[in-house]
Amino acid sequence: MIMKYCKRCILPETHDTIMFNDEGVCSVCQQIDYRDSRIDWEERRVMLDNLIDEYRNKGEYDCIVPFSGGKDSTFQLWYVVRELGLKPLVVRFDHWGYRPLVAQNNTRTFKLLGTDVLQFTPNWHVIRELMLESLKRRGDFCWHCHTGVYAHTMQIALRYNTPLIIWGETLAEYASWYSYDEFEEVDEKRFNRAMNLGITADDMYEFLGGRVSKRDLYPFAYPDRKDLMRIKCRSICLGNFIKWDTKKQVEIIKRELGWQGQEVEGIPSEYDYEKIECQWLGIRDYCKYIKRGYGRTNHLACIDIRNQRLNREQGWKMAQEYDGLRPASLDLMLEFLQLSEEEFVNILLNHQVAPWQFDSSKVKRGQVLKDMEKWDGTQVELPVGPAQKHDKQEVKAYI
Repeated sequence: MIMKYCKRCILPETHDTIMFNDEGVCSVCQQIDYRDSRIDWEERRVMLDNLIDEYRNKGEYDCIVPFSGGKDSTFQLWYVVRELGLKPLVVRFDHWGYRPLVAQNNTRTFKLLGTDVLQFTPNWHVIRELMLESLKRRGDFCWHCHTGVYAHTMQIALRYNTPLIIWGETLAEYASWYSYDEFEEVDEKRFNRAMNLGITADDMYEFLGGRVSKRDLYPFAYPDRKDLMRIKCRSICLGNFIKWDTKKQVEIIKRELGWQGQEVEGIPSEYDYEKIECQWLGIRDYCKYIKRGYGRTNHLACIDIRNQRLNREQGWKMAQEYDGLRPASLDLMLEFLQLSEEEFVNILLNHQVAPWQFDSSKVKRGQVLKDMEKWDGTQVELPVGPAQKHDKQEVKAYI
């Protein structure tokens, strides 16, 4: 069966949440049409100012800004401090995959903007178990990152009694979990719909069968609604109030903060700003390619096509060249999770989305990143995953 692609961009039918209209145009392209033609962005900025006035100077901090150090979170922090004049608490969830350059960018950003920063780093032994379990169950090893970034940030809002949380772009920019004709709140509904892969912290505890204690899963558990209501929490997307344009925003943070980009696995060098902070990005996109037949370059080409910076033919050629490369970083991931490459691919094939069919014989190897020799490769002797039997002795994996 031939895979269907959007007639305007190059997004395939295997993309999560996608729909096509009668002309074969995908729902994301339609959402961008609405963004560009139906929204009064000056009016939206007034709405943002009015909302912020309810929270300004009401506590120790005016708001919380979740922060990774990538292009989007760096821009949103710059905007909150310089354009909105707020005093934020910067909250960082360390998912154990940050590349060396991100620390340099962050140090410069925090010094120039003058912000308080709070960072949380969870137990690496726990993270390995979560990565392996979510990979097996959802074909996505990033459950700990998706849930930790969002759930832990909301927990910090409660602990610091800071009810306003300002995130970056809306999901309507890239997917159809939401559309631009609605105001997307970064709440528990959104968390369960689009972030936690359909697995709660309680679910994960049961899945792991005692290999991780319940209290070790606390950072990944979304707070009770009643507690968030008590502090009158608002968790908003900045992209609902200002028109999101990644390339223009990258120009701002490079100019204003000296933010630096770098090479990323599996994408063209001109996109040196895209997800530069995460060492697992190339593997994540390779997983997507195995499951759905497209990767990060397709995603980036679609954005540029929708913003009329690239035509469809150029985007298609670029995606064909870069998507599906086997990332060199996969070797390190396989060591951490104690998997063979065959086991890794077979897990992902269990999550393959029709009509895509992955062909391993066509896979080419990607280039080694220049900073990869600086990545930490500490190996933990404890086994990861369910207990297995070797030489008639049961080996226990536990935390």
